[in-house]
Formats: sequence, C-alpha cells, structure tokens
Amino acid sequence: MTAHAALDVVIVNWNGGALVQACVASLARAAAALDLRVVVVDNASTDGSAEALEAFARIDHRASPSPAEGEGRFAVRVIRNGENLGFARACNIGAAAGSAKTILFLNPDTRADGPALLAARAALLADPGTGIVGARQIADDGTVERSCARAPTPASLLGQALALDRLGLVPPHFMTEWDHAEDRAVDQVMGAFLMIRRPLFERLGGFDERFFVYYEDVDLCRRARSAGWAVRHVAGAVIGHAGQGTTRQARAHRLFYILRARVQYAAKHHGRATALALLAASFLAEVPLRLARAAARRAPAEAAETLRGAGLLARVTPALLAGILRGR
Repeated sequence: MTAHAALDVVIVNWNGGALVQACVASLARAAAALDLRVVVVDNASTDGSAEALEAFARIDHRASPSPAEGEGRFAVRVIRNGENLGFARACNIGAAAGSAKTILFLNPDTRADGPALLAARAALLADPGTGIVGARQIADDGTVERSCARAPTPASLLGQALALDRLGLVPPHFMTEWDHAEDRAVDQVMGAFLMIRRPLFERLGGFDERFFVYYEDVDLCRRARSAGWAVRHVAGAVIGHAGQGTTRQARAHRLFYILRARVQYAAKHHGRATALALLAASFLAEVPLRLARAAARRAPAEAAETLRGAGLLARVTPALLAGILRGR
C-alpha cells in the first residue's frame, strides 16, 4: 500500500459484480490527479467479485512509470470477511486499514473521477469548520439524485412511516425540492459518497455498528453536527451512481434493514416512546400500505417481498424491544 496517500477510499462489497469492478477501475484512473489508497472490505461475497478485485490489485496501476510527487500512486487492498458483518462495521474495518487525513466512504455502484475527488477534498479542507462533505450524484439516466437529507425528527419519522410525506403533511427525508446545484450546508449527505476528516471520524468512534446497514450515515452526520462540525454538499464534485446496486437482489432484506435501522435510530436519538411508536407503525401502517400499493400495481412479487421483509422484522422484534427498553 502507498504510505502517503492523499485520500483513503473505503468500499464495502457484497456481491457487487461488475459494478464494484467498474468503481475501482474509475478510481485507478482518478489516481492521475491524487494519490489514492483503496481498501475494499468484502462481506463474504459469493459472486467472484472479491477474487476479481484481488486480481486487479496485483496489477501496477500507476499513472506513469515514474509518477510525480503527489500524483499517480494507487494501491488496492482487499480485506475479506468470513461473513457479512454489515456496512457500518465493514466501513470501520476499512478505515482502520488506512492513515490518510481524509477518508472517503464510497458505494460500489458509483464511479468517481479525479476532478470530483479533488473538488470534494479541497472543499473539506478549505474550511476548518467543515467535517464531512458529499458529492452531486448523477443517476444512469442523467438525472441528479436528491442525495442530501434532513435530520429526522420524531414527527418526520412517524409521518413518513404513515406515508404522510406523500400527502405533503410532513417533509420527506431527502431534500427533493432542491436541485442540488449549489454548495450548501446540510443536515446529512448520503453514505454513497461521504468524505470525512480522519481525526473527526476517530473522535466520533466511527460508524455506530448497531446499524447493520442504513441510517449509519444519518447517525454519523448527526453526531458530527452535534460536535460542532458542518456537513456540506459540494455541487462541483460530480459522480455517477447506479443506485441500490447491490441491494436490488435482496429486496425483502432491504426493507427489513430499513425498518429496523429506523427504529434503532429513533431509540438512540429520540427516546423509547418514539421508537416503540415507530415499531408499531411499521407493522400496523407501513407494511399494509406497501401491500396496498403492490395490489394496486398488480405486483404479487412485490407483495411477497414486503411480507418476507415484515416477517424478518417480526423475528427480531423481541430483541429489538429488549434493546429499546434498555435504552439502546
């Protein structure tokens, strides 16, 4: 691994296939702009992507045979977990393997070039009060994703579970009304591209590993802002993002993890009553509403996935309730 990387990039892979390979290849090209150390933490993939990345890591990807100081050094390391440890824990493992003053957590379904990385890193380091920055994310169809979000409140969490955001009665989680075309301070940037100062990440204790996946980025940004740091969207840092690249294959599990993480977040930041109300709303309102939408669309497969996700949540509800009552 390069000893003096300007940026450590951490990617968590779970059966990322061609998407994660394209992501890492885009970073190899970006290394012409700044030194990069890429750590891919593989969560027990079975699709051959970990082996392909290891083969990629053995190739010399320097931008030139004798790169200038600060340019062209690129290294990839693959850390293979024996089981799926979840996104938050894998991110912490990857961050611990590096030493650069800035860390970028990057989804495997993204593509980032040198100008995007330089713009984000420059914005992060230019203001001593900025602790986290995000990028403008472009979907495959060319649209700008609404990747910045509001900090959840008890009212917004419950309202969204009851689909009141669809009626305009509570604001949606993501800032859909804003085109993301200019830089600004925000409550949260999406974990698909989240760049943070290493000292801040270490001071916060990294991602909270209670969140297996989802809401770990919401929680990290909240804790950073509570510690006095700004979170900023950088419009000039533009990346490609396929979106849900590795979760499309497990929709029931995706629903389960979202519902569970939301309750865990509520318990941590908004107390026992909010968490219990949100858990009840998940079963009594959100799942029935999802089933009704699936029926209206005549999508039996979607309804079946919703039921499987609800079943997974029901299975862990006793442990979830115990955690809530213990204040965790």
